[in-house]
Amino acid sequence: MRGINERYVEETYGDDGILREMKIHYPENYNFGYDIVDDIAINDPDRTALVWDSCHEAERRFTFADIKRLSDKTANYLASLGIGKGDMVLMIMKQRYQFWYTIVALHKLGAVAIPATYMLTKHDIEYRVRAAGIKAIICTDQTPVSKAVEASDIPEVKIRILVGEPREGWLDFDAGVEAASEELERRDTKATEPFLMYFTSGTSDNPKMVLHDHTYSLGHILTAKHWHRVDPEGLHFTVSDTGWGKAVWGKLYGQWIMESAVFVYEYDKFNPSDILDMIEKHRITSLCCPPTMFRLYINAGLEGHDLSSLKHCNIAGEALNPDTFETWRKATGLTLMEGFGQTETTLTVATIDGMEAKPGSMGKPSPQFKVDIVDENGRHCPAGVPGEIVVSIEPKVPGIMMGYYRDPEKTAATLRDGWHHTGDVAWRDEDGYFWYVGRNDDIIKSSGYRISPFEIESALMLHPSVLECAVTGVPDPVRGQIIKATIVLREGWEPSDALKKEIQDFTKKETAPYKYPRAVEFVKELPKSISGKVRRVEIRNRDIEDAKNRGN
Repeated sequence: MRGINERYVEETYGDDGILREMKIHYPENYNFGYDIVDDIAINDPDRTALVWDSCHEAERRFTFADIKRLSDKTANYLASLGIGKGDMVLMIMKQRYQFWYTIVALHKLGAVAIPATYMLTKHDIEYRVRAAGIKAIICTDQTPVSKAVEASDIPEVKIRILVGEPREGWLDFDAGVEAASEELERRDTKATEPFLMYFTSGTSDNPKMVLHDHTYSLGHILTAKHWHRVDPEGLHFTVSDTGWGKAVWGKLYGQWIMESAVFVYEYDKFNPSDILDMIEKHRITSLCCPPTMFRLYINAGLEGHDLSSLKHCNIAGEALNPDTFETWRKATGLTLMEGFGQTETTLTVATIDGMEAKPGSMGKPSPQFKVDIVDENGRHCPAGVPGEIVVSIEPKVPGIMMGYYRDPEKTAATLRDGWHHTGDVAWRDEDGYFWYVGRNDDIIKSSGYRISPFEIESALMLHPSVLECAVTGVPDPVRGQIIKATIVLREGWEPSDALKKEIQDFTKKETAPYKYPRAVEFVKELPKSISGKVRRVEIRNRDIEDAKNRGN
């Protein structure tokens, strides 16, 4: 191990050994592909970079030397097609191993990689192509999304490359890479030039385009080193599809800068027992998932799975219910260390190495950033008072977006007065720990009260019948909104009016009585993102539409 991360960071620790401040330095021409991947490949070529397993194919392992060779070949192949610096390239690759050396190749060329979910529809693809000016699409053949690309009206995309079985109308990715040269001359790229972009869904508008520069990868050193606590001789597993920003949080940048291997499991449908089998089979040392997944692991039964290789576990994507925290700790002896960030940022609030975890708390502000909680006038909120989480952007710190591509108005509304405004609401306790309340859009406003859905969800999860739940506001002519609980029941429980009343009475005892759910809906499953995060917005929008229809 060569300690590559130490070239870029300056760290200050307190007397208790906990990191207090992290400053990141970078050269003008910093490039993750050349300065991280190739550096390790040249000096420690046999170090494992990627372990890939699949429900379809045999396991594959890639060293850093493999990733360098394949990314160089891929870069040459893409360059031969006319892809170069500044070009927008849509990557719809699910969890195929080709994603890892392809995104490194795009970084080396100075092109802008745009990872996207395999769930995109024809409309989604057409919007993205035109909104971003996409020049090329690299797509897996494993899902219907390739057919959606074919059906889309996107004549401006001349370069369409298919990963998988060759098909008419597509270039053959694997054949093209195989035929390309292994010798790649370093391209001129600058650290502050565009490098990565994500479309992030809004609740009432088209997705925003979040653009990052090359320094974004360095912003994830803290993620891997002090939160995931990756072992350079171990194997880190973040459960995420490559179409979600969490993939590069936990399956690429920080982990490889720390010279640790990442594990990828390609599956068609999430099955908690299968994930537990992978942890046992590959002796995973650190694991990161949304809290929902940990609840599903527990419900599936941890008995019979050897999880002794695990040393550290993290959660992100949604707030953690304390019962999950305690159940997992009792079963494994491991503390779930929570963290918070956005597509627009890296890790901004977290329970990092050495800190005591408070169940349900996000942790404290990252030592990499200046973070505050402010009211609607931008004034600092004292302990106990909820407000918006904001992150300082002056001076520039790697990890904060350049802005929303081609949308100066939204950029100015989010990056203003020296702060990045997250749109997430939290409060701070007397010890400096942050406690999540919800998105501005998720806050329920009922009879003059501002109510956090998470608080009610935490109470509901204590009832023995509740496996999963989502709390939202439903339009109401008298109260403005009423509280609704959408609930998935555990096996052995059946929906009934009696159970609904029991759950409502139970919630009144666990929280303030005005917070109980006046509406309860039992469902088979909750709508979730590709990362496993519950999408309250889908429930909320459906209820709003139903209310409109009733009004008609």
